Amino acid sequence: MIPRKTKALLVLWAGLLLAASPAWAGNKRIMSVRAAKVLAERALIESVYGLKVRCTESVEDMVAASFVGKTESKTAGQIKGITYDDVCYDPQKDIAQVTASVCLPSITNIDGEVIDLKSKTFRRVAFATSTPSMAGPIRALRAAELDAYAQLVKRIVGFTLESHTTVENYLLKSDSVKTKVLATLYLAELTSYGWNESGDAYVTMTLNLKDISDMLDEEVMEGAEIIEVTGEGAQEDDFQVAKNS
Repeated sequence: MIPRKTKALLVLWAGLLLAASPAWAGNKRIMSVRAAKVLAERALIESVYGLKVRCTESVEDMVAASFVGKTESKTAGQIKGITYDDVCYDPQKDIAQVTASVCLPSITNIDGEVIDLKSKTFRRVAFATSTPSMAGPIRALRAAELDAYAQLVKRIVGFTLESHTTVENYLLKSDSVKTKVLATLYLAELTSYGWNESGDAYVTMTLNLKDISDMLDEEVMEGAEIIEVTGEGAQEDDFQVAKNS
């Protein structure tokens, strides 16, 4: 005969096993959430510490099919005090969402400048999945972030444009336009994001130039208080398909 106390423990253990959903078993949820945390940490580093952005665009012979746009970013920094405000996980789609925040009195940014952040709180959201087939929307969102970074840099720092055109016997023989920019960017804030009906992603990023001027104790851009841009990112390369058809 099983003692009453042992029987009660067995019943409790059995209840816990039944209550555990098979969808939450294993380490997939843990891995997806941890990956989302790392990506949210990177987003905060980019917002607070800053990042280097390189962007090039080119069009040949006035044909959009020749358009090539490329944006690259790089960052590295040390930060502490990050907290995670929201951690969500969708077991059906295997997608984790994490919102991370940090509040710092000051920081030495990517350019080596000490910035008085005045204990402002920065927040960034990130997504991750352990299932490659579910990563399309997440990749599109990252592409939209890079597009927004590039647009902000072009608005604030400016860009270099090179153009070469040849006309022979009154006919256009060749035409080439290239733009490029390489600069650092910091204190950009992501204010909204989402996906349209086709699954392409968009993000809205802003730079509060008034706040940045107060932090740096110098005017960043004359006559402007807030710069807002919308970045876009796609899931599928149907542009390449159209070019080859």
